[in-house]
This record gives sequence, structure tokens and C-alpha cells, in this order.
Amino acid sequence: MVREAAHTLKKSLLWDLLTTVDHKKIAILYLIAGTLFFGKAGLMAILIRIQLMIPENTFVTGQTYNELLSMHGTIMLFLAATPLLFAFMNYFIPLQIGARDVAFPFLNALGFWFFFFGGILLSLSWFFGGAPDAGWTAYVPLSSRDYAGIGLDFYVLGLQISGFGTLISGINFIVTMITMRAPGMTLLRMPLFCWTSFITSMLIVFGFTPLAAGLALLMLDRMFDGQFFLAAAGGNAVIWPHIFWIFGHPEVYILVLPAFGMISEIIPVFSKKRLFGYTAMVFATIVIGFLGFMVWVHHMFTLNLGPITNSIFAILTMLIGVPTGIKIFNWLFTIWGGKLRFTTAMLCASSFVPTFVLGGVTGIMLAMSPVTHLYHDTYFVVAHFHYIILGGIVLGLLGATYYWYPKMFGHCLNETLGKWMFWIFYIGFHLTFFIQHILGLIGMPRRVNVYLADQGWDGMNLISSIGAFMQGVAIILLLINVIYSAKKRPNHPVDDPWDGRALEWATHTPVPEYNFAQVPQVRSLDPLFYEKIHGDGKMKPTEPLGDIHMPNGSFLPFMIALGSFIAGFGLIMKHMDAWINPYIVVVLGLLVMFGSMAVRSWKEDHGYHITKENVEAMEREALADERNR
Repeated sequence: MVREAAHTLKKSLLWDLLTTVDHKKIAILYLIAGTLFFGKAGLMAILIRIQLMIPENTFVTGQTYNELLSMHGTIMLFLAATPLLFAFMNYFIPLQIGARDVAFPFLNALGFWFFFFGGILLSLSWFFGGAPDAGWTAYVPLSSRDYAGIGLDFYVLGLQISGFGTLISGINFIVTMITMRAPGMTLLRMPLFCWTSFITSMLIVFGFTPLAAGLALLMLDRMFDGQFFLAAAGGNAVIWPHIFWIFGHPEVYILVLPAFGMISEIIPVFSKKRLFGYTAMVFATIVIGFLGFMVWVHHMFTLNLGPITNSIFAILTMLIGVPTGIKIFNWLFTIWGGKLRFTTAMLCASSFVPTFVLGGVTGIMLAMSPVTHLYHDTYFVVAHFHYIILGGIVLGLLGATYYWYPKMFGHCLNETLGKWMFWIFYIGFHLTFFIQHILGLIGMPRRVNVYLADQGWDGMNLISSIGAFMQGVAIILLLINVIYSAKKRPNHPVDDPWDGRALEWATHTPVPEYNFAQVPQVRSLDPLFYEKIHGDGKMKPTEPLGDIHMPNGSFLPFMIALGSFIAGFGLIMKHMDAWINPYIVVVLGLLVMFGSMAVRSWKEDHGYHITKENVEAMEREALADERNR
């Protein structure tokens, strides 16, 4: 047993972040890393739009454009949107279910460091011969050794390492929500954000597994002369799009379902109403998750798989609009007749609804196989995709940022700056992507870096680029808001600035290491709101105050992930003029990784206890702070 006194020693911030297994600090790490990758991918998008702003532009070369396009899509989906969503999932799932941490704190840290080092490995491609250039989907044969350079090796190894971290986190969230809910919190009392995160985690487990297998096969083809995708050697290039899209379409719901959950938390609070049709929303989420695996072939209609196959998948694609429509109407019915407060969070949440509907409508259009043959290689698909991913997920993330920021950092973001940010982003978004529907309908192909003048595309591309710059300005304004609000923060943090309904608002701010001094008793959906109406506004405990067991921090997750990074880089060195034998680097990385795993296996670590006396002292201090506000 580790003595609690050992945990009272002051640690440096860097060492604390490198060794933490606290779900709240890991969430902050995801938030920082995801923001950095988001900024990087956003800068690439700006460079792409500068190139397309005028006809026959020479701002970047065709090769650089291909690299920018490939890295923009890859980073946005795997290294920006996913970790930003994981930041909120990590922070708020344990709080919303009344738990003190996730089920496996060590694995939680390990999942982050795998993600982070995978992202770093992919990003290093810019400095070693060029970034991936075969598109974010890496279709074979474009991604084969004959056509793609060393950048694709970074793509394959980086995404394998990063994806393994995502897979670990998905399993962790599933176990947490199944086994660690507070007494009284049945499955149909879980907040909808938890439900959408639960289905997302299931999709991760079943979706990232085929992706990992596909990347392994592509790695064998590129590095060890495999023949899985080489038609001349008896392989089949069509296997890759099947593998990729059986992951790729569930990936859309992996990203958008947590955003659905965020919207479902924000709208009831700022409408002063219970979420309309909660049970229907839960089952609609389950159906979306199931159907998400049934529709991948609609990305492959132009591969001529036959009319029967195309018809089946077209019908299944249209069916997914039914549970999505249930969600849309339930959000509208929640807003209807409510006492609305249009804060920045509510503006983002309410604008999410029409934006996502437009993306869904164009998705139904693309579900029709004959129509897809006309639209597939045009900017119509680019517009549809961004209305779902950017207009849907980013609006959800922005809303969640303004909504949950007080709980995470102890103070609200400035509302005036927030509303300026929202309107600049929202107008810029529609300027950028709505007009791309028209560009696609009049024939502008996607993935081209230059186009001739006087085809009717010039003005619309200029408008689209201006909209992209506006979105960039909005994100910069958000960062300014973070800095400004931190400097103007009040002396005392606020626990519940929005009059919240779920358990995360029942904790102190800042949230103590143990989350809840006593595990709360859940008596209803929206448990805190129920206690405000039917009780004294405080959650009832299910246990007497006592010692609280907590896990020890560990440096081993960092070392295990670092070992995988070294081994992955060693494999890529096979195609470099390296001064050292690549297999020495691979073996070194594997020794670091498996050696750290062995230390974890052999070393007994029972965690530590926060004593009852210290818990009481911290609770008294928090209550005194609340009275002084």
C-alpha cells in the first residue's frame, strides 16, 4: 500500500502530465493535442483554399497540393476530431455516471500516449521525404510502393499506432459505463451524452479492428513485398476500399454521435425543459450504430458492383435517415415552448440542427446509385461531407466547449466574444461549403489543384476561400477568448453557472481528484434537476464518508507508447538511407515497449487511499469557498 503522504509531494506540471492516470487530466491532454492537430489541419485547409482561390494559381505545386489534401483529411478525422471528442468523453463520462474514474485508469493514459505518438509519427513525414499523397483514403494502387513514396509508410504506421490507442479507449469507456454507474442509474437513466459515447465506443471496437487489419496488409505489401492488393500477383485492389469503408462509414458516426450527445445535453438546459422523447432518442442512437455498419458500399457505387448490390445498400442508406429524423424532431420539440436562453453554447447547438439536416439531405441524394455516378467525383461530395463533419461535429464541439468550460477550468468564456466567434464561423462555414454544392453540380471535379478560367467556377471559388478565411478568424477569436477569460476570471470558480441537470454539475469546481466524496444516489433521469425540484438541491449519498481508494500515476504508459513509436520509425527506415541498420531501431523500440509492459506486469501497484480526514478537510474548504461566492 502506498502511503498517502507520498502523494502530497509537489510534482512539476510536466511530470504530472507525463505520469497522470486521472481521467480529468488526460482529458486536458486530449484537448491540447487535439487542438494542436486541429490547428495544423486547419492551416492546411487555408493553404488549399488559397491555391483554389483563383484560376491557374501556382501558389503550391501539384505534389504539395496532394500532400496537403491527404494530410488535411487524415489529421482532421483521426488526430483532431477524435481526440477533441475523447477529451469531453474522458472528462464527463465518469462525472455523469457518478464514478470516481474510468474502469482502467492505466489503459486510459496508455490510449492517449499511443494516439499522441502515432500522430507525431505521421507528422514527421513532412521532414523525411514528403507527406502521404494518395488521399486520406489511401486507395490502392495509388498507395502502393509503385506510386506513393515514403510518406505512405508514415501514414500506415502512424495510423496503426494511433488507432490502437483509440481502440483501447473505446474498450475502456464501454467497461466504465457498464460497470461503474452510481446506484440508481439504470441504463435508461444515463445522460444521452453517455449513451452516444457508449454506442460510439462500440463502433470503435468493431470499426477500428478492420482498419487495423487493412493497414497491416498494406504495410506488408509496401514493406515486405506482400501481394494482397496487387492484381498482377493474384491480389485484389478492391479489397482495400471494402476494408477502408467498413471502417470509414462507421467512423462518421464515431464522430457525429458524441456531437449528438453534446447537443442533447445543451438544448434541454437552455430550453429549461427535459429532453423530449429520451427513450426514443436512446433507441434511435442504437439503430444508427447498427445501420452504420450496413451502408459502407454507398461509397463504392462507382466500382460497378452490380445493380442488386447497389440497390440494397441504397435502401439501407436511406433507412438511416429515419432514426436521425427522430433525433432532429425531438430536439425541435425540446426547444418548442421552452424558456430559451441563447448563450453561445445554445447558438451552436440550435444551429447544428438545420446544418446537419442539410448535410443529411444531400446524403440521401448521394444514396441513389445513378445520381452518385454524376456527383461522386465533384465538389458536391466535398460539400456534403463537410456539412456532416465540420458543420455537425465542430458546431457540437464548439457548443460543448462553451457549455462545459466552466466545469473544466472554473470560469466561463466571455459571451460577447463567443457570439462574435459563432456568427463569423457560421457565416464563413456556409459561404465556404454551401456554394460548393453548386460548384459540384456544374461540374467542378474534386482533388484538382488548378482549373481554367471562364468555366463559371471563378467567383464561387473566391467566395468559398473567403468563407474559409472567416472560419480561421473565428477559431483565432476562440483562442483569444480563452486567454482573455483566463485573465478576467473571478476569484472564486462557479459550480453550476447554467442551472444544469446532470451529475457533473453536482461536483465542486475545480473537480476534486476523487470526483465525489460520497457516491451519489440517482433517483431519476436528470438527477441533479430532480433533487433541485424534489429535494434540497444536493445529491443524496449512498455510502458513509470514508477513505477513498485512488490509482497511482505511472510513467509506463508513456514508455510503452514511446517504444511503439521507435519501432514504427525503425520499420520506415527500411526505405531511407539510414546510417544505422533499421532493424536495430525496431528491436530497440520493441525492447522499450515490451520491457515496460513486463515492469507493469511484475510490479505490484495497489494504488493509495485519501484518508477520511483529508476528504473532510477538502470538502469543508470547497463548501467554504462556495459560501464566499
